[in-house]
Amino acid sequence: MKKNPLVSILVHTKNSQRTIKEHLESIRGQSYSNIEIIFVDNNSTDNTVKIAREFTDNIYNFGPERSAQRNFGALKANGDYFLVPDSDMILGKNVVRECVSLMLKNPRIKEIVIPEKSIGIGFWTKCKILERSFYLGVDWIEAARFFDRKTFEAMNGYDEENTGTEDFDLPQRIIKKYGRQSMGRIEEFISHDEGKISLIKQLKKKFYYAQNLNAYKKNNLDYYYLQINIIKRYLLFFSNPKKLLENPVVGFGLFVMKTLEFAAGGLGYLKGKRE
Repeated sequence: MKKNPLVSILVHTKNSQRTIKEHLESIRGQSYSNIEIIFVDNNSTDNTVKIAREFTDNIYNFGPERSAQRNFGALKANGDYFLVPDSDMILGKNVVRECVSLMLKNPRIKEIVIPEKSIGIGFWTKCKILERSFYLGVDWIEAARFFDRKTFEAMNGYDEENTGTEDFDLPQRIIKKYGRQSMGRIEEFISHDEGKISLIKQLKKKFYYAQNLNAYKKNNLDYYYLQINIIKRYLLFFSNPKKLLENPVVGFGLFVMKTLEFAAGGLGYLKGKRE
């Protein structure tokens, strides 16, 4: 294995001008330098692509959804490894360095989880920040974002029928093929910029993505039942009551938000089954 392997960062966007500059700046600011950015937009109507031109010449337009954009980016990439963040994520400066180091030290590792925390403003965003804090180290919720290229290609990349749960689907298929030891985890964080969450928009998003749950279910039945188990999710929150009680109003808001999200997801799933 090369001592200084090339890492391709596959950036996918659609009308992402609010966050894309800070996202790309966090890539440019990595302590690991052997990086290329593969930028795949999906017909943005704002300044997303204009901003991207300040950071890379590898700009493409492809769709219709994230899985297809990511797979297209992988075809255009030259790297030995792929990092697949969302365009509203800010990478800690050592994310790539830690991922490469772990891959080189342990060839059994095929994919790497990068811990995430939410940032942003507003009440519902505070609820999301609290929610995500419960997920750190929970293997049935956290998903890998850094992949060995050969493994990614052997799995045929992301399932393009799977929209919304593709972040879970690919890592879990890798585990099924190569075993639990194939997934590693680093210490450096990614910050997920939620902005100011609107509860209505959040529920619409859950409804939309849940319409494709059957595509996820067919390959990941065990994880599917874990993901839709609202009781298990609530028990996870109650596992640290001190955290909930630090701000009881936000803690209560978290339960309201998750209950409504599960309801919206259920309705979306039923709609998807009928179509």
